[in-house]
Amino acid sequence: MQELTTFVGLDVHKLEHSVAVYGPNQSQPVVWTVKNHPLEIAKMVQRVRKIGSPSMVFAYEAGVCGFALQRLIQSHGAVCQVIAPGLTPVRPGDRVATDRRDAVKLGHLLRAGLLTPIHPPTPQEEAVRDLCRCREAAMLDLRRLRQQVNTFLMRRGHIFREARNWTAKHHCWLAQLRLPLPQEQRVYESYLLELEHRQQRLADLDRELEELAVQEPYAQPVGYLRCLRGVDTLTALCLVAELYAIERFARARGLMAYLGLIPSESSSGPNRRMGPITKAGNSRVRRLLMEAAHCQSRPVRPSKLLRARRQGQPAWVVQIAQRAQKRLHDRYWRLVNRGKGPNKAAAAVARELAGFIWSILRGGAGSKALAGAVQAAPRRRCAATPGCQGGV
Repeated sequence: MQELTTFVGLDVHKLEHSVAVYGPNQSQPVVWTVKNHPLEIAKMVQRVRKIGSPSMVFAYEAGVCGFALQRLIQSHGAVCQVIAPGLTPVRPGDRVATDRRDAVKLGHLLRAGLLTPIHPPTPQEEAVRDLCRCREAAMLDLRRLRQQVNTFLMRRGHIFREARNWTAKHHCWLAQLRLPLPQEQRVYESYLLELEHRQQRLADLDRELEELAVQEPYAQPVGYLRCLRGVDTLTALCLVAELYAIERFARARGLMAYLGLIPSESSSGPNRRMGPITKAGNSRVRRLLMEAAHCQSRPVRPSKLLRARRQGQPAWVVQIAQRAQKRLHDRYWRLVNRGKGPNKAAAAVARELAGFIWSILRGGAGSKALAGAVQAAPRRRCAATPGCQGGV
């Protein structure tokens, strides 16, 4: 079947794509360029079908074109893969890169089976993910503007000392502050106007995400994840949106590696050298898990808000969350007491927290069996239940 398949490598750009076609039993590819337009893409698929066989596989690296090109090619009856750029093999001596050469190399690696495809989200999943990323961008914009306001006032000797910045008292102080020169006052008022706009934008996005979190299909997984310490509505929804199709990770370690939370390694012979975490994969989820990991330093006793979030959730979810709360707290302070820095301890805790999230989103790694075990023996320790082992 491999010999009857046509493999096509695409080097995609905003205006045009380079196409390299390896037909059945062909050692040299056919290369040309095509405009980035739906009609031209349809003509390209027809041309590839005439060159090779009806069985076609296209591939291009993830980038500016997103998944729209993949869906367009698949609508014409062809298979298309979006490749993870960081996992594409690179030859050390290959230092010449052109659109044509990249397309040829991609087609060659595709035929050899050396590329790692990305699991594509559905249009709905991608839309929710983009909304979460828009909220993150709005938060960063607001943070930058706040820093600009603080710097502007500090250069003129205005420093707020009564409480922390950006509290209610600080906002009242900003509203009442007047600068002596009219030009300075004009700049300051412009900053305040933009600050109000960005705060309103972030509040609107937060409200929209909270409304989305109580709707299907997000209500159940978001409710499950909110049972974990350090994970509330917005964090849970962002985790679900970024980790769509969690079933593609057969083991918890696969999710940890995808998030770049496993330590790097440079070993040779009897010498084994472990380095910092790889920081590969999804940086947004890794940041959220690091923030949640820092919350594990608090006492194990659940807060009133955490107990309220666990009300009405399945017993097996609460059981996993309770086990995670105790294990991660002990893990954090064990590392800190051994001399590890707080950030290193949080990275180790975030790695284990990813395992617990995997276990919960996968239904407790056997939720039906675990739920039956919980109902039959509610006092049984969580470590003895088969479903909780996936969270370690």
